[in-house]
Parts: sequence; C-alpha cells; structure tokens
Amino acid sequence: MALDDLRHESLTHTVGRVIDDVRELFREEVALAKAELRHEASEFGSALARMGIGAGAGLFALGFLLLGLAQGFAALVGWPAWGGYLTMGIVLGILGGIALMTGRKKAQQVPTMPKTTESLKETKEWMTDRMSSNSK
Repeated sequence: MALDDLRHESLTHTVGRVIDDVRELFREEVALAKAELRHEASEFGSALARMGIGAGAGLFALGFLLLGLAQGFAALVGWPAWGGYLTMGIVLGILGGIALMTGRKKAQQVPTMPKTTESLKETKEWMTDRMSSNSK
C-alpha cells in the first residue's frame, strides 16, 4: 500500500513538473518573440526613415527637373518663363486628374475583405439556425 502511494505521488509530482516545464517554455518562447518583434520593429523604423529621406530627395530632384523642363520649353517656343511654368502646371494637372480618376475607379472595384465578409455571413446564419433550433 505504501509503495502504491509513493508511485502515485511520484507520478503526480512528475506530471506537475512537466506541466511547470511546459509553462516555463511557453513563457520563454513568448519573451523571445517579443524581443524579436521589438528588434524587427526598430530595424523596420530605421529602414522607413531612410526611405523617407530618399523619397524627399527624389521629390526635390523631380521638382528641379520639372522647373528645368518648364524653362526649356519656354525657351524653345520663345515664351517668357512664366508661360513654360503655366504650361507645365496645366499638363501636370491634367495628368494628375487622370491618375486620380483611374485610381478612384480601381479602388471602388476592389472587394472589401471578401473572405471575412463571407465568414461573417456564415457565422450569422449558423447562429440564427442554432438559436432557432434551441428554441424549439
């Protein structure tokens, strides 16, 4: 009888230690994941900052190129500089308007979360069926 008690106590003690070890392992995995996420977020933030600086420099470069193009066009046709700027503004305005309209049209055609919407409809139907079957 005493031997059975020792075996039972030993088994429960061993199972308890295994459960504690699994809990500790899970905690360590979560801590590792948090640390990795923090590190990746920091690296991603650094990359975004560099991309932002590059985009800003690119916008300045584009602006200077457009100024040069406007002045070159004005000199080519014999207009004053303001005529070239005005022409460039009109052309860019038309191109920007076309881009905005086509982008808006494309955005309206994009389905909004089709799988999630379908899943929510199925869940609603399931719950409705479940509630109606429980009330009978």
